[in-house]
Amino acid sequence: MSLDESRFATMADQLLERIADAVEDALEDADAELHGGILTMTVPGLGQYVINKHTPNREIWLSSPKSGAHHFAWRDEAWISTRESSVSLLPLLVAEIGGNAGVDLKL
Repeated sequence: MSLDESRFATMADQLLERIADAVEDALEDADAELHGGILTMTVPGLGQYVINKHTPNREIWLSSPKSGAHHFAWRDEAWISTRESSVSLLPLLVAEIGGNAGVDLKL
């Protein structure tokens, strides 16, 4: 399904808020700041994650200290990597952040 700009913006904003809340709830020492469609998270023991919405391409972009850069597009009811269809945004974050910290990151 192709997203129009308004629907993409709504979905992306909700996603970024959801991720920020989940990380801060699960990890006491984590810091998540959301400003202007850019979520910056500092996760102790891992480093800094940056997740932002890229409206022109209707994608979510991730910069991970663990796995590098990824772009995700909305397909099949999930944010799927544009390079590797087997990689989805939320499971990737759960594995990297939750797995590293030994917590159940609820995304």
